[in-house]
Amino acid sequence: MTAQLIDGSDGLEGVVAAQTVLSEVDGAAGRLIIRGHSLDELAGRTRYEDIVALLFTGFFEDLPADVPAALGRARVEVFQEVSALDTGLLDRTPIEAMRALTARLADGDDAEVAFRLLAAPAVFTAAVVRAQAGEAPVAPDPAMGHAADILRMLRGRPASKAEADALDTYLVTVADHGLNASTFAARVVASTRAGLGSAVLAGISALKGPLHGGAPGPVIEMLDEIGTPSNARAWIEAALDRGDRLMGFGHRVYKVRDPRADALKAAVRWLDARQGRLEFAEAVEAAALAILRERKPNRSLQTNVEFYTALLLEALAFPPSAFTCVFAMGRVAGWLAHSREQLAGGRLIRPASVYVGPTPKKAA
Repeated sequence: MTAQLIDGSDGLEGVVAAQTVLSEVDGAAGRLIIRGHSLDELAGRTRYEDIVALLFTGFFEDLPADVPAALGRARVEVFQEVSALDTGLLDRTPIEAMRALTARLADGDDAEVAFRLLAAPAVFTAAVVRAQAGEAPVAPDPAMGHAADILRMLRGRPASKAEADALDTYLVTVADHGLNASTFAARVVASTRAGLGSAVLAGISALKGPLHGGAPGPVIEMLDEIGTPSNARAWIEAALDRGDRLMGFGHRVYKVRDPRADALKAAVRWLDARQGRLEFAEAVEAAALAILRERKPNRSLQTNVEFYTALLLEALAFPPSAFTCVFAMGRVAGWLAHSREQLAGGRLIRPASVYVGPTPKKAA
């Protein structure tokens, strides 16, 4: 497909660079569709393994019939690379250490490679977080569901069903989201035939940026600094007066509700122990939305996925430093599906640029 170019587009705004059957982000309607299903019907009702099967179907000739079993085996296989954790890696941020361990996996384009890459962020993040806390990594249990095993590897003990369901909801919610920055990066690399591993590493690297996947952690910092509902308005107004970005609000595509935020807010409600924190966060949310309406009446700035992601992952005992890694645990399914879609019918991605620099002077 020929890309549709809009002259002067900033950040490729409005440029169509691919046709996809995987997902549609309808910003005007506040709707996310994944292979014919709205997120509203998937989140909270579907396991991550089911979303993997939905995204992968038709893109892998060797797709296993039993996706949960294949993902469980893959977790066991990639755990062997945890032995490469050393002080050099443990001095890095969790996402940098996880990325380095992922780079140790063999590259390729088949389903076996894809499932190891699906397992990698989950296994390596849990191992890194534990090792940085001075605890031994916990080996995977291939018989468990992916979300439940992630929490067991992280904590060293089984999670409750409500906790596993909440994490499943998060992984499903972020599994794919159109041609976002990390997915586009993965498709560009896949278009060179570099391999799925190379494409996933590109996705992780793009996700690491604070304008993309690196944003949920600061939401916790914001809530901790606000402290009590009575401080919310003053803190938010001072932040906006300084020109600070208000984390957890506004989205480049969604002009109304962010359906992912709604799904995650519902998931947080399942975790009864966090009701006090949720009530506080809702008070901060209400204050922020009111102030944004007052200050920017011509813009629709709603709560985005970052806000309730932060609350959910905090409730599940992930440290804020690892929030972006958990994002990668879910989004890796989308990166892999888009990479295979690009391989199936796409050319090498090579957009044009408009030169605006100086021109050479003509010789006399």
